[in-house]
Amino acid sequence: MTHDSEKYWYNLKTGEVEKGFESPAPDRAGPFDTPEEAAKAPEVIRERARAWAAEEAREDSWGSDTVSGAPRDEQ
Repeated sequence: MTHDSEKYWYNLKTGEVEKGFESPAPDRAGPFDTPEEAAKAPEVIRERARAWAAEEAREDSWGSDTVSGAPRDEQ
């Protein structure tokens, strides 16, 4: 197993790919196994954020009429 210090990270402030712990943890996304994977971090983060937002929207609308937004028992 590879230690995280030997993996690649995406620096959220600079947009650079780094190997190991070059930057403070709040500034890094990762770890990734390859520099190519780390370079795609913004894309991965955006897609995961979209998926989480969609899941929350589904959970928030559970039990309501998807057209009117009213609870189903009030129709």
